[in-house]
Amino acid sequence: MFDPASLKYDANGLIPVIAQDDSSSEVLMMAWMNAEAIARTLQTGRVTYWSRSRKSFWIKGESSGHVQELVELRVDCDRDCLLALVRQTGPACHTNRRSCFYTAIREGEEVEIMRPMA
Repeated sequence: MFDPASLKYDANGLIPVIAQDDSSSEVLMMAWMNAEAIARTLQTGRVTYWSRSRKSFWIKGESSGHVQELVELRVDCDRDCLLALVRQTGPACHTNRRSCFYTAIREGEEVEIMRPMA
């Protein structure tokens, strides 16, 4: 059985998590989880993060409706990073964009490559 305690957390008890769209493989966002957020995510199927700024659990889409349904949780080879394959409803980014990675560095310049969703 998987035990969240088997992972390598930082000094604050957190581990980075990359959320990736299960069907398109698009990288949607990066956030943090602690052992309890991982356990909640696995129990409910709703991706639950730890908000460092609010110091509280954050169920993705709880207030916005932009839900992340867990398809599969993967552990990297060093056990210090997670990949959450998700079914994303609506935008993943708080800026109302599909992905948080909407700025590219091209020829030394920042270029916005994704507009907010309607």
